[in-house]
Amino acid sequence: MEPKSLQEAVIYFQNPDNCIDYLAVRRWPNGVTCPTCGSEKVKFNADRRIWQCSTHHPKRQFSIKVGTIFEDSAIGLDKWMVATWMLTNCKNGISSYELARALKITQKSAWFMLHRIRLALQEGTILKKMGGNGSPVEVDETYIGGKAKNMHKSKKVRIMQKRNEIPDWKYVATGPGRLPGKTPIHGIFDRETRKVRVTVVPNIKRETLQAQILNNVIPGARVFTDEAFVYSDLEKHYVHEIVNHLREYVRGQVHTNAMENFWSLLKRGLNGTYVSVEPFHLFRYVDEQVFRFNNRKDGNRKMSDKERFDIAVSRIVGKRLTFAELTGKVGAAETF
Repeated sequence: MEPKSLQEAVIYFQNPDNCIDYLAVRRWPNGVTCPTCGSEKVKFNADRRIWQCSTHHPKRQFSIKVGTIFEDSAIGLDKWMVATWMLTNCKNGISSYELARALKITQKSAWFMLHRIRLALQEGTILKKMGGNGSPVEVDETYIGGKAKNMHKSKKVRIMQKRNEIPDWKYVATGPGRLPGKTPIHGIFDRETRKVRVTVVPNIKRETLQAQILNNVIPGARVFTDEAFVYSDLEKHYVHEIVNHLREYVRGQVHTNAMENFWSLLKRGLNGTYVSVEPFHLFRYVDEQVFRFNNRKDGNRKMSDKERFDIAVSRIVGKRLTFAELTGKVGAAETF
C-alpha cells in the first residue's frame, strides 16, 4: 500500500526496494529503458539494485538515480523521498536546519537537497498563455527584502542613503526602477485555472512588467491591476480595469486579492521559515511556493498530500543541479 501521509511515507520508504519500485513505475510506466541509449533490453541486478543494458556502451549500468535530481548523491532514497514529501506538503516550507535534524544529515547536505528538489518543482518554460475563455487575470508586483528597522545601524544608514538619492525612483524613467535593498517580483493569476505564475524581475519599470504580461496573457483578456503607474497603456492590448487601493480593495469582480493572498503565503514562508534568502536564490524559493499554491486543488476537489507528492516525483527526471552550479561557481542547472 503506497503512503498517504508523512508517517506512512517514513515507514514505506525505509525499504530501498519500495523506493525503487515507486520511482520506476512513475519514471518508466511502459517498462524500464536505458537512459543512455533508450534500449528496452535491460536486466535488473537485485543484489546491487541496478540495471544493466544489453547493448555495449559507456554507462550501460545505471541506477534509478541516474538522469534525475538524485544523481551522484550518496544520500539514500529513503531520506530523499521523505524530504520531497515534507517540502511539497509543508505549507510554509521546511528549513535546512529542521530537515537536517529530522534526517540526521548535515545542514549543508539538507540545504543542497532542498534546492535540488526545488529544481524538480519548477514548471516548464513553454506554458500556455493565461486569460483564455474570457477568464479574468490578476496582475501585481511586490518586493522581497529586509525591513530597514530590523537592520544593523551601519547597513540601515547605507540603504536609506541609497533610497534617498532618488526619492521618486519608482516613476523616473532614468531611475533604477527598484528599491535599494529589495528584490522585485511580479505575479499573474488566472481565475479560471486558479494558477499563478511568478517571476523575479530586475526592476518594476513599465517596459519590464508589461513585457511579462504580454508574454503570459493572451491579447484581449480582462486584466485587473492596482493603480500603479507602471500598468498604464495596457488598454492597447487588454480590457484593463483598475482598483484604487487608496479608496477600495474590491469593486465587483475587479480586485487583486488572489495575488495578495499568494504574496502573504510567500512572505510568511520566507520570513518565518527561511528568515534570510539571498536574491541569487530567491527564484528557487518562489518556484517552491508556486508549486504548492498551484497544486492545492484539482478543479473543485482538494488535492491530497499523496497526489501533490506524485506530481513532484514525476518532475525529477531530466534535471540536475550540482553544488558548483548552486553556489554560482559555474553555469546554470542542466536540463537534459
